[in-house]
Amino acid sequence: MNKKKLLGIAILLFISIVLLVGCSQSKEEEIFKILESVVELEKGFEEQQEPLVQLEEEEKALYEEILNLGLKETEQINKLSDEAIALSEQRKELLNLERESIEKAEKEFTKIKEQIEQVEDEALKKLANDLYTIMNHRYESHSKLYEQYQLGIQYDQELYNMLKDESVSLEQLRDKVDEINSVYEEVYSLNETFNQLTQQYNEAKIEFYNKAELNYKLNE
Repeated sequence: MNKKKLLGIAILLFISIVLLVGCSQSKEEEIFKILESVVELEKGFEEQQEPLVQLEEEEKALYEEILNLGLKETEQINKLSDEAIALSEQRKELLNLERESIEKAEKEFTKIKEQIEQVEDEALKKLANDLYTIMNHRYESHSKLYEQYQLGIQYDQELYNMLKDESVSLEQLRDKVDEINSVYEEVYSLNETFNQLTQQYNEAKIEFYNKAELNYKLNE
């Protein structure tokens, strides 16, 4: 029996930028301020990545330890399964913190729509609208990723509880493992999509900044 674990949710790749402006601000500069506020709000998302991966690795190690035990070692299997369930609960907590950060950032991001409509330069407006579309797809992608990863945690916990059940059949365990693998394959696919959209957004954002001739610098 082999349970595949796909470690890691997408890591945010935003570039931190500072705008150098005077007192009055154009619509382009106001858009800039909103976009960089989004970066700050998504830092909570980034902060969950490393501890989340660490928990996944610890949980995977416990699972492999369970598999190496004999079927009659029920006391140790129960102990390790309970530890794995506790780790999966911690993953769920981090995942929810991550989602809260993304939702706050998404709410802030929607503010640029009104600013975009007031941009006079048509080429700039098109770039801003393209950027807006990409980011909305990115947020939709994360919503699906969150839901699928939540399902993965649920199935993981179901498996650990099945391992504690002495009457469970090998066929039942295999079926559950197949379900888990299917879920995490989808997590991996959604994760790839999210990363791609993040990269596309970053590129579109810098293109907009350059086209708008905003006086900014990258934070090192």
